[in-house]
Amino acid sequence: MLNYLKKLFKKIGPGFITGAADDDPSGVATYSQTGAIFGFSQLWLVFFSFPFMVVIQQMCGRIGMVTGKGLAGVIRIHYSKPVLYFAVSLLVIANTINIGADLGAMATSAQMLIGLPYLFWLFLMTGFIVILEVFITYKTYSKILKYLALTLFAYVLTAFIVKLDWGIIVKNTVFPQIQFSGDYLLNVVAILGTTISPYLFFWQASQEVEEEIVDGKISDMGVGKPRVPQQNVTNMHWDTIVGMLFSQAIMFFIIITTAATLNANGITKIETASQAAEALRPLAGNLAYLLFAAGIIGTGLLAVPILAGSSAYAVAETIGLKEGLSKKFGQTPGFYGVIAASTLIGMLISWLRIDPIKALYYAAALNGLAAPPLMALVILTANNKKIMGKFVNKRIA
Repeated sequence: MLNYLKKLFKKIGPGFITGAADDDPSGVATYSQTGAIFGFSQLWLVFFSFPFMVVIQQMCGRIGMVTGKGLAGVIRIHYSKPVLYFAVSLLVIANTINIGADLGAMATSAQMLIGLPYLFWLFLMTGFIVILEVFITYKTYSKILKYLALTLFAYVLTAFIVKLDWGIIVKNTVFPQIQFSGDYLLNVVAILGTTISPYLFFWQASQEVEEEIVDGKISDMGVGKPRVPQQNVTNMHWDTIVGMLFSQAIMFFIIITTAATLNANGITKIETASQAAEALRPLAGNLAYLLFAAGIIGTGLLAVPILAGSSAYAVAETIGLKEGLSKKFGQTPGFYGVIAASTLIGMLISWLRIDPIKALYYAAALNGLAAPPLMALVILTANNKKIMGKFVNKRIA
């Protein structure tokens, strides 16, 4: 059994890690708020958003694998540069705001669990994440991300600690309980913006290229076009499906946990993931509280490096800097400089205690502006036979 799990773990790739990173602390806050305010009535969104996530991430992964370039690098060569500059600028700003919100949630959770001042945890976690990305080799770093993804199971365990009515849960999941109110529709937009985020597009495409460098298929990012067997693309597609399914499963369990506890007891004002954890304690017990809060720290350690990394890939490819987590700091100072700057500015946002809900609102708005043109360019690229060759989009893919 242990050997089987080891083999399965080795097969986990960028698609799975990307899916797990989608459930960052700000996402956890959004899903907690959904369960607290609307109960089980928005569970149908789990199945609604899943196919969109799979299709767009599969295309991004395939673009990276086939071209040997990241998403911004491909767009810069083949499409409108002003559109790319606009989208990447919004991406970097939104990612930095998100990093700040996530670091704040992590520091607050650590303070709740262990004690010690908020600023101590904020500085410690920021420093740890910067060191992790800048000074750890890509091979080791990718393994660390895989293990951090497993911390999301904390939310599955939390769900089974509380008392659940599975009949109502299944009914609301299968039969949408749609309300035509401003708050309900705004929350639908918030969930879709949280689950289908532009930073995931850039991250997965670039990580597929990083994997090819590690495997010796190409020597560097954007240098040469790798030979890609059909089996590799098939494996990437399945890896992505599993990753997006995992992401949506975690969303599902967070919503049902908070709906069955917070909403059922009239607690509807939840502004952060840490508040959700604290509110669970008197309703579901210490174990549920501990798991929920620990999950926030684990997901933050996974997501913050990916948010900063996706910004670095996008900026480097847009302005022609050397890039890659498989390289040392001295080889790509600009790339790692973007990572460090994004994380440190995010820390400053948390240090100043800027309202996390307002910050995430503006980040979601920026993502909402950046996503449509990026998705259009991803689809155009994946449909372009000159770029994709035999791996161009099929009618059913």
